[in-house]
Amino acid sequence: MNVPSDLKYTNSHEWVRVDGDTVTIGITDHAQSELGDIVFVELPNQGRILQPEETFGSVESVKTVSDIYAPVPGEVVEINKALGAQSELLNSDPYGQGWLVKVRVSDASALDSLLDADGYKAILD
Repeated sequence: MNVPSDLKYTNSHEWVRVDGDTVTIGITDHAQSELGDIVFVELPNQGRILQPEETFGSVESVKTVSDIYAPVPGEVVEINKALGAQSELLNSDPYGQGWLVKVRVSDASALDSLLDADGYKAILD
C-alpha cells in the first residue's frame, strides 16, 4: 500500500498535504482500493466552511457510497473540477491528480491531531 511519508492522515482514510495555511485533501490509496472502481464524486461548493470530522462529500464506487470527512476546519478555496468528468483519477492517482479539495485552514493546531505515515500504516495492519 502506498503511504507517502510527506502527508498527514486520518482514521477515516483521508490524506492531507500542508502548504502554508492551505491544505490539499484526498482519499488514501487504501481507501480507493477498498472502494473499487470509482464512478462519481460529490464535492462541496467553493467557499463552504468545514468543521473537523464533518461530512463534506462522498465517493461512489461500483460497490458502495462512502462519505468524505473534513480533517481540519477551514474554507474550501478550490475543488478538483477534473473529477466531475474523470472520477477514476481517484483510483489511478489518489495522491496526485485525484485530490479532492483545497482548504484554507482556520485553526492550524488541528493538524497536530492527524496521523503521520507510520501512524496511518499502524491502523491498516
